[in-house]
Amino acid sequence: MTDPRQSGRGRMKLAARCRVATEAPAFGAVVFCLILLNAALMGAETYSGLAAEYQRLLRTAEQCCLALFSLEMLLRIGAFADRPKAFFRDPWNLFDLAVVASAFVPFVRENTTLLRLLRLARVLRTARFLPHLRILLIAVGRSLPGTASFLFVGGLVLYVYAMVGWVCFAESDPGHYGSVGRAMLTLFLLTTLDGLTDAVRAGLQISRLSILYYASYALLASFVLVNVLIGVVLNSLDEAREIEDAANRERKRPGPPPAPAGPGTDVRDRIATARRALDEIEASLPAQDGRPRRLEASHSGS
Repeated sequence: MTDPRQSGRGRMKLAARCRVATEAPAFGAVVFCLILLNAALMGAETYSGLAAEYQRLLRTAEQCCLALFSLEMLLRIGAFADRPKAFFRDPWNLFDLAVVASAFVPFVRENTTLLRLLRLARVLRTARFLPHLRILLIAVGRSLPGTASFLFVGGLVLYVYAMVGWVCFAESDPGHYGSVGRAMLTLFLLTTLDGLTDAVRAGLQISRLSILYYASYALLASFVLVNVLIGVVLNSLDEAREIEDAANRERKRPGPPPAPAGPGTDVRDRIATARRALDEIEASLPAQDGRPRRLEASHSGS
């Protein structure tokens, strides 16, 4: 019967070795170049003549990319062999695993269109290796609740001004204000201030008070609301930077800190934590001729 302690130490050693490999700068550079190569292969397949002439070569290259991506995921999963639940707590790990594993699903492999879309999703994995791009994506996700509120307020302002425009300009300018839908489309295009001069001139021919209508709308929709949206995005960007900094500090930490001594402390958890830290140090030490490592011997008998 297998000793659980020997099995646990084996998982810790495997995790330490895989963690050293996955955290090496060369590993990230190779995976990043592999993602770019996969994107270039997808672009080459869009040229019918090139795809027909080098079909076998492109197919072989795609299979090699898939094999290397699978090897990458095995190493990343192996790096969490001593704590498997931590692997699934990282959203980037879940995204990478879903993108790579989808290529082995029978239904997906038979659907050419869906398979190409999932291959295209591999390009998004570059955000894992570009910290600034990762911060931007996190900021976009964090700004979604504020953006939803902004869209609701913006839609409300657009609807109110569209109704006012329909009441005032429907008979004189039915092409732009003949219905509330046309009025909302007209005002939405005016949000960028493109064509505002022509709209003001046409409104002045109807009534001089139309200048108040267009001026108030331009100030409210093009300046106030847009600045509110920019504020929401900038606030989310600051939060994303804080999240990224906290994640970096957590990754640099060699292991969870030992629990304080006390009557309720689990001694086995403290021993496992110490062993994990020793295994990581042992895996990171260079081999020295004539001086065998004794870390394993020192803590195996504890």
